Amino acid sequence: MEYNKDKMNQYFVYDYIFKRKKWISADKRPIVTVTAGYRKKTIVFGCLSIEGKQLFLQYDNFNSITFVDYLKQIQKQFGRSIVFVDRATPHCSKITKQYLAQHKDAIRLEYLPVGSPEFNAVEECWRQGKYNILSCYYNTFDSLKDVISSYYRTRRFNLDVIKYLTRSTD
Repeated sequence: MEYNKDKMNQYFVYDYIFKRKKWISADKRPIVTVTAGYRKKTIVFGCLSIEGKQLFLQYDNFNSITFVDYLKQIQKQFGRSIVFVDRATPHCSKITKQYLAQHKDAIRLEYLPVGSPEFNAVEECWRQGKYNILSCYYNTFDSLKDVISSYYRTRRFNLDVIKYLTRSTD
């Protein structure tokens, strides 16, 4: 399993690996690791509020449609919001810009500096999730998705966003 860091979202990739025995000479290792070409992925969008509220939702794709759906969920849960994101394509797309133009009084995007994950408190959530979720083996992709969903639905990160952003990196 791998992960790919993004500012507001986290990819989890399931690549099933199995071992297969085959006949080879006695001086060589008889077990070969083979990937089955079974690369499925799921994505988790996440945000934290200054008041300590959080919203994590799991999707099968990372595109403008799922991102706009997530923005709608942010509006529902938090009301008027400023959301800090990176410059990933779905965050800057025409579909996203159209949605933001229609809801400019309710939600606004602010872009984080390029290559600056330290400015995003959600990165700490991804770090903890990677440690807690990916340290186990999952027989099926669905079991991995269930664990991810349950983890982010029930886990309370209790990060002080202001303190996180104003800490010294020295």
